[in-house]
Amino acid sequence: MAIEKSDDKRRFHRIFYHADALVSGSGESHACKIIDLCLRGCLLEFSQPWSGGKDSLYTLKFDLSDEISIAMEVVAVHVDANIVGFKCVHIDIDSISRLRRLVELNLGDSELLERELAALVDLAEQNKNNPQQ
Repeated sequence: MAIEKSDDKRRFHRIFYHADALVSGSGESHACKIIDLCLRGCLLEFSQPWSGGKDSLYTLKFDLSDEISIAMEVVAVHVDANIVGFKCVHIDIDSISRLRRLVELNLGDSELLERELAALVDLAEQNKNNPQQ
């Protein structure tokens, strides 16, 4: 498992976190590898081209250790053969706390993390006020 810092100038900085994960939904489970993560979603690599739906809800689960895991509900937003970008649509409080800490440790800048959390809250407010977006 390798963790690297991304230099992308994005609204949400990605961290490169290479680990095994499982995407489940619609009665199927797909093993995959995490390419990168951010507070808003993830990029995953599957062994086969993605055959799942783009608008279907899936659960992504991966382990940080034997005792600690992160789970989030995700929707595929872009597909390029076996590389799929997912947007997080729901995450429980324990998982977001763990993900926040993982991002914080890899960004190395608590002010940057606070800006990203504020942007995430702003997005949630915008989506609540404009559900068609």
